[in-house]
Amino acid sequence: MTKTWAYLRVSTSRQELDNQRLEILGFANQAGLRVDEFLEIEISSRKSTKERRIDDLLQRLAPGDTIIVSELSRLGRSLGEMVQIVEQFKEKDVALIAIKQGINTRNDSDMASKCIIYLSGMFAELERDFLSQRTKNGLERAKAQGKVLGRKKGSLGKSKMDDCIDEIKRLIGLNVPKASIAKILGVSRQSLYKFIESRNINVQ
Repeated sequence: MTKTWAYLRVSTSRQELDNQRLEILGFANQAGLRVDEFLEIEISSRKSTKERRIDDLLQRLAPGDTIIVSELSRLGRSLGEMVQIVEQFKEKDVALIAIKQGINTRNDSDMASKCIIYLSGMFAELERDFLSQRTKNGLERAKAQGKVLGRKKGSLGKSKMDDCIDEIKRLIGLNVPKASIAKILGVSRQSLYKFIESRNINVQ
C-alpha cells in the first residue's frame, strides 16, 4: 500500500516547524491527500543527509509513494545535492510535491518538473550567495566610512547591525531562518533576536 510522507526541516524554530506542518496539511486537504507519516527534524541544512534523516527517508520510501515538502530548500543544502535527492526519488518511482514552487511530479511531465526543480534550486542558491555578499559589502563600507561597528558604552541605541537593518528586513521577508541571518552578519542568534526586538522589526 502506497503512503504519503511529509518531510519538515528547520534550523532552530519550533514555530517554523509548526507552520510547515499546517501548510502541508492545508495543501493535502485541498488536494484530497492524507499524510500518513510526518518526518520532522530541527537541524541545520549544513549537516549531512544522514543527520538530516534524508537517508532514512529514502530507505523507507516505496514505489508509488509521495513525498511532500513546503519548499525545495527543505531537502538540500545546495543545488547539486537537491537535484541528486530528487533523482533518487525518481529512481524509486516516488512522486515529489514542493508546495512553494508548485511542483507535483504526480501530475507534471518529467521534463517540466525537472526544469522547475533545477531552476528553483539554482536561484535559491544564488540568492543566498548574493544576500551574504551584499551584507558583507555593507559592513565593509560602513567600516571604511569610519562608522563604529559596535555598541557604544552606556548606549543601547547603537548597534553594528543598524547599517544592515534594511537587509535584515529583506532576509526576514524572504523567510531566511534567523540563525542563518545571524551567521551572515557574524553575530550570535541572541544578539540578532534582541536587535530585532529593540528595533521593532516586523517579522510577520
